[in-house]
Amino acid sequence: MPEHSHEELLARISSEYYLENRSKVEIAGTYNVSRFQVARLLAEARERGIVEIKVHFPSRVSAADIRRIESVLGIREVIVADTAGDVIQARGILAKAAAAEVSRQAPADGTLGMSWSRTLDVASRLVRELPRCDIVQLAGALPTEGESNPLELIQRLGHVSGGLTWPLWAPLVVEDPTTAAGLRRQPEIAGALAKADSLDLAVVAIGAWKPGTSTVWERADAEVRKAAVEAGAVAECSGRLLDAAGVPVESGLDEQIIAVTIKQLQRTPKVIAVAQGEARAEAVLAVAKAGFVTTLIVDAPLAQALTDLIDEENSQ
Repeated sequence: MPEHSHEELLARISSEYYLENRSKVEIAGTYNVSRFQVARLLAEARERGIVEIKVHFPSRVSAADIRRIESVLGIREVIVADTAGDVIQARGILAKAAAAEVSRQAPADGTLGMSWSRTLDVASRLVRELPRCDIVQLAGALPTEGESNPLELIQRLGHVSGGLTWPLWAPLVVEDPTTAAGLRRQPEIAGALAKADSLDLAVVAIGAWKPGTSTVWERADAEVRKAAVEAGAVAECSGRLLDAAGVPVESGLDEQIIAVTIKQLQRTPKVIAVAQGEARAEAVLAVAKAGFVTTLIVDAPLAQALTDLIDEENSQ
């Protein structure tokens, strides 16, 4: 086996064991090796630096800080994932927390709506148990680097839940508003969008409306981006823009987006929102003011940034 192929095998097995919580026996069956060989490969991955194990000490965010964030933001529950390391490592830890909440809150015989982000994609791979429920895709596909696919995310969760799936067979951002309107009229797409009217639980990600903090930003036309900023947009959630007061921003982007609306999210009884990185603090505050988030999952740097932002607003 060529050296680079062996390194890829080490990386894949390590990812499945450490990030996806698969057992050595399960991995051994997948790769047709013994569990003892899996153990040796995991040890080799650590020795060669493919896997780095870090111990995270308690974060600076105290229980009192978390309760204060909940109170000020009006959110029922704030969960802080104690993350460290690079962006990908932190994303894996945040995704694990999100997967646990999805499993815990998923509605039996109800409807679960799932949007897409890099973190939610990883989270969907970590969900091992769900009650029987229908799964609705809340945002169209957005091309990204790697193998991530929003349709696969929905199919993956549908397989775990055993319920019906409602995929959105369309891109998230469509270049031409007329084409977008035509896609929304197609029965399969219209059905999935209508299903978002009766969600029991929605899972979304929060982005900031600026470069590097929203996967939608790069897909939007430069003039649309500029107009949205001038209209006060600071946050993005499933392609929908919000200003600092949590009010939806009307822009040309709305006519190009195929996704759940803010009004639909506001009608949903439970909404889990996930956000990563201190650069999204203002965006999280804006989405909280929109009033639909019931559980917020953030990493430690973002939680600290939120407490700083709250202190700053209180001092003014």
